[in-house]
Amino acid sequence: MTTRPARPRRSQLSVPGSSEKMLAKAAASNTDHVFCDLEDAVAPSAKVEARDKIAWALNNLDWGTKTRCVRINDVTTQWCHDDIITLVEKAGANIDTIMLTKPYSAADVIFLDRMLGQLETKLNLDRRIGIEVLVEEVQALQNVEEISTCSDRMEALIFGMGDYSSSQGIDWLAIGDQAVYPGDVLHYARFRLTMAARAAGIDAIDGPYTDIRNDAGYRAQAGMAKALGMVGKWAIHPSQIAPALEIFAPAVAEVDRARRMETAFLAAQDEGLGAAMFEGNMIDAATLRLVRGTLAKAELYGM
Repeated sequence: MTTRPARPRRSQLSVPGSSEKMLAKAAASNTDHVFCDLEDAVAPSAKVEARDKIAWALNNLDWGTKTRCVRINDVTTQWCHDDIITLVEKAGANIDTIMLTKPYSAADVIFLDRMLGQLETKLNLDRRIGIEVLVEEVQALQNVEEISTCSDRMEALIFGMGDYSSSQGIDWLAIGDQAVYPGDVLHYARFRLTMAARAAGIDAIDGPYTDIRNDAGYRAQAGMAKALGMVGKWAIHPSQIAPALEIFAPAVAEVDRARRMETAFLAAQDEGLGAAMFEGNMIDAATLRLVRGTLAKAELYGM
């Protein structure tokens, strides 16, 4: 498997590419990842102009260590082709990833992969641009395993629950109403996407939570996404950045305990033992795998 860059994605902040003011605020924020949007957040009449605004922002603003992503229009639109060409030609050296919207199959992702390869060669770019895919159609979920492995540029799968619900015909009024549908009607989609991402060695991200005044609701949904194995969630408002950064990072005490568990297990191994006792519990190789997952997150997040 090709080695992919390890990028923090606890909080993916959405910012309209048509707004210079919001682009500047996004660059100055403390989110892990910003995606400059050319799709739903930009009116059709403003999409062409927004490309240049995003390119200028990527080239001139201080983004710190953030992942710089551009969300382009889908391959069925008249904008997709020029979204890719314009942004890569004008700002390719400062784009980390491109987010592809509404793919139906791996072929849509391969189209983007091939265009990026041609442009990188033409422009002599010294590093490759990664791909993030927004799964928001039932066909995409049916093809999610092929999508997740079709390109070695793939870095993340993102669950776009709004368009996905429309695509499947889910009754939004029934979501959360236990009397109508007991359980989480979107659980299977999140689970399958996360499993495909994990199997492919890429990140799984949860999409937007639209009630920006409901901090408790955002935190609850982020917590469920983390429990499934997702590594982050979208922030559609700056107020959602801090909860995502907190929830998807291990607690300091958890990291400290993981380091002590690793030390105890390695000491037992040095004595020829396959397991060790730690604070009254037995730990073995399976435990060590979980511990090292926590420690890898701590390293990624600078803890």
